Amino acid sequence: MTQLLIEPARRTGCEDLPALAQVLQSAAQRQRSPIDDVLDSALIDEEPYMRELAHDLGLEWLESIPLAEVPLPLREACGPRIALRHRLLPVAITGEGDQKRLKLATFDPFNLVARQAAAQELLLPLDWCMASRKRLHEALRRLYGVGADTFEQILEGRDFDYDHLEAGEDEANIIDQDDDEEASVVKFVNQIIREALDQRATDIHVEPLSTNLRIRYRIDGRLIEIAVPENIKALQSSVIARLKIMARLDIAERRVPQDGRINLQFEGVTIDVRVATVPTVEGESVSLRLLNQEKFNIAKLALEPFVLKKIESLLHLPNGIILITGPTGSGKSTSLYSFLSEVNHPERRIVTVEDPVENKLTGVMQIAVKNEIGLTFATALRSILRADPNIVMIGEIRDLETAEIAIRASLTGHLVFSTLHTNDAMGGISRLVDMGVEPFLVSAAVRAFLAQRLVRRLCPHCKTPREVTEPHRRDLGIPLNIAGQAYSPKGCDRCRMTGFSGRLAIYEVILLTLPMQELIAHRAQSAELRVQALRDGYVPMREYGWHKVMKGETTIEEVVSVTSSEIGGD
Repeated sequence: MTQLLIEPARRTGCEDLPALAQVLQSAAQRQRSPIDDVLDSALIDEEPYMRELAHDLGLEWLESIPLAEVPLPLREACGPRIALRHRLLPVAITGEGDQKRLKLATFDPFNLVARQAAAQELLLPLDWCMASRKRLHEALRRLYGVGADTFEQILEGRDFDYDHLEAGEDEANIIDQDDDEEASVVKFVNQIIREALDQRATDIHVEPLSTNLRIRYRIDGRLIEIAVPENIKALQSSVIARLKIMARLDIAERRVPQDGRINLQFEGVTIDVRVATVPTVEGESVSLRLLNQEKFNIAKLALEPFVLKKIESLLHLPNGIILITGPTGSGKSTSLYSFLSEVNHPERRIVTVEDPVENKLTGVMQIAVKNEIGLTFATALRSILRADPNIVMIGEIRDLETAEIAIRASLTGHLVFSTLHTNDAMGGISRLVDMGVEPFLVSAAVRAFLAQRLVRRLCPHCKTPREVTEPHRRDLGIPLNIAGQAYSPKGCDRCRMTGFSGRLAIYEVILLTLPMQELIAHRAQSAELRVQALRDGYVPMREYGWHKVMKGETTIEEVVSVTSSEIGGD
């Protein structure tokens, strides 16, 4: 078998055949099928390798698996338990009457256990073909829905035990266990969360409808409805109860909203999950925000050089306020944590006040706001200013009292980071004045306003070049001095056919130079402030976005969708 698996690798250009042979030997010693190990090794290019292997074995190769509509006869011919457990995909039923045959796709033709189970349990004679592992897994999710094998066993009554919902905390919150224990609601919920993490989702929404329980993931800023097993509505109460138990909420209280947290362990990584329940006419809706305890680094923000230079100069200031503005979900917290990581040195004491603490930073004193006991932003700030901090981070300036204390901290020699909810950087000035802060205090305390938005990042594996003519550039406002190549999304298996993979931030920075401070102190109009900012080197957010477009990182449409078209192409 070793030679049979090495030969396709040789033909498709594998550069380290000895390492591949070692992988195959290791799999043989453990008496397991080697295909998973070969694909996980990253020594080969999966698609051409599997195509060549199928050719050598004389099996049909599926370039694509069209399952736009879920065909019921296929689900009936091959149930979710055997399909998902053995990763076998029913592709088609051929023939008529007694001549009917079931075509099954596999990516692992050497898995004899799967082939024997299919031959014994399925009623139709079988024909075999091959497909790539990633494409097959995606098709299984679309055909049966997340957790369908577990769901089938639950409905059969094998393990529908409500008491088991209250599994021990350590067992319940480790969701990457892969054992053969009896199916349960616990396992079913874990599969939903694990699938969300596998797909890089940032949010999970469990939403009761009149005839169904809808589950949606937010991936790259877009909500995507995932396939779920039929009749999942029967499990609505127990799924929601399980999530509430994990978040330590009151499962008997269904009339008022509740908030909680879950700490999960997934593949050795701690995932912090914020949980919010809302009562609706069809039952409780549950939203989960998945917060990966990642390492923050300013380099990960991929800032353009002209913005990076400004931010680095701001981070070296001894005092003043640096405000990041933008709507909810625009990545402000990630930028703040990245800035704090950059200035986090042993000789500096950093204290934060947050609601809630989303990520833990080593060496930073982080305080979580608790309004129910009177620990607000303002009260916490008063205390920490007496605790000898060098740098203070305030999760959000929401009211005049918090703003005044932040200004006082700035004027007494502290560097302060915080956020405001405004549409652009210039709007931060008027927002503080509207709160009741005197303009002369804004000009004296604030050093810069940053605004940001998130745009989807083009998939590097399938993006295609796009011609942008000079007239088109003029119409869009793309400066001719920004060189590069624009791209369009195409879609491939690696990006779930969306053409995008991940997100990146686009920024604008307004520095409060001496002329800007004078204008603010004299209550100048926004138009005057904008003109002065442009003189001081202000680059509007849309223009910043054009740099990312011409570097092939995002698209024209993404930048236009999140920016306004005001003076200077902003």
